[in-house]
Amino acid sequence: MHLRERISVPVFVLFVVSLFFVMSTRQLAALDNGLALTPPMGWNSWNKFRCDVSEDLIRDMADAMVSSGMKDAGYQYIIIDDCWQVDRDEQGNIIPDAGRFPSGMKALADYVHSKGLKFGLYSDAGRFTCQRRPGSRGYEFQDARQYAAWGVDYLKYDWCAHRKQNAEASYALMRDALKAAGRPIVFSICEWGQNKPWLWGKNVGNLWRTTLDIKDCWDCIDKKNRRGWTRILDFQNGLEKYAGPGHWNDPDMLEIGNGNMTNTEYRAHFSFWCLLAAPLIAGNDLRTMSPEIKEILANKEVIAIDQDSLGVQGHKVRDDGDFEVWSKELRDGSRAMILFNRSKSDKEISASWKEIGFSDVTTAKVRDLWRHKDLGKFKDSFSATVPSHGVVMVKVTP
Repeated sequence: MHLRERISVPVFVLFVVSLFFVMSTRQLAALDNGLALTPPMGWNSWNKFRCDVSEDLIRDMADAMVSSGMKDAGYQYIIIDDCWQVDRDEQGNIIPDAGRFPSGMKALADYVHSKGLKFGLYSDAGRFTCQRRPGSRGYEFQDARQYAAWGVDYLKYDWCAHRKQNAEASYALMRDALKAAGRPIVFSICEWGQNKPWLWGKNVGNLWRTTLDIKDCWDCIDKKNRRGWTRILDFQNGLEKYAGPGHWNDPDMLEIGNGNMTNTEYRAHFSFWCLLAAPLIAGNDLRTMSPEIKEILANKEVIAIDQDSLGVQGHKVRDDGDFEVWSKELRDGSRAMILFNRSKSDKEISASWKEIGFSDVTTAKVRDLWRHKDLGKFKDSFSATVPSHGVVMVKVTP
């Protein structure tokens, strides 16, 4: 007997009653799990492998995260996206694909944990996942208990097959289920910004997607409405007031190393995700990274901007068409700054200290975070030649 044959009226009624309970008690059940005080860092299977997931792949990625230096740079989570689940048993328990995960999820989680890493899974707030696998609608508390028993540390929760569900209530229901399960689990809301989750996500999840899916390109929209990272970037400006420790805007996973952009474009992509205090979830094959891609993803000076404990999301301070200046306030009183060139030619771009938030500073030290080099002291402003489709990213310290 398959999933769709077992969905019954009693299960649906239980789901509706649960939603009503959540809506009536939401103020008492606001998220307070103490997790993700800085943006989560890890790896997810979807961007590179789609449904081609297996326990061998996940073990390989855990090994590679350690051997490549990614773990040492701060990456923690190994997350399996869609297609790991195939059905439910007679008691409604979620069933992993035994052909691809013959040892089971508990053994796989134990392996990931043995590497000093954390383990993540994917589900959906609707009846089915985006790839038509069983979702969690009507099984929230049962699934959460199962995840906790397996040793899951992170849940990505999608929004396919949701019909006319209320998004906030649906995600709050899983939030409460995770809390009741008794294991600390980072909760990633993935409803693509459809219901403005930045307005309510702080009380429900640790991070929330702000847009539709990312695509490995500089500036594009494909037939599935996936977008290049610069289009996603444009939507983030103005959302900074909603982000902070424990609750982050999520502009989607990183495409760095997947092959359709230049290293200059990938470096700019990574720079902005760090300036935005975005979750850093790699989506490439960690086993076959080139030295250049590894240097981008594991740049500790740039990562430190993302992981700064003040938890401020950076924002645009000047827009001159193809030439932009962005800034982010840091815990020590300094600023991270990006000079960004969208044009097809190199361009000298400058920014004043006043523009990036220093009202009474005249002289400041500047350090280039990609060249790992102190550039000296500068009075009132800084300028640099920025490559086409690239950035100059610096830390400015009064």
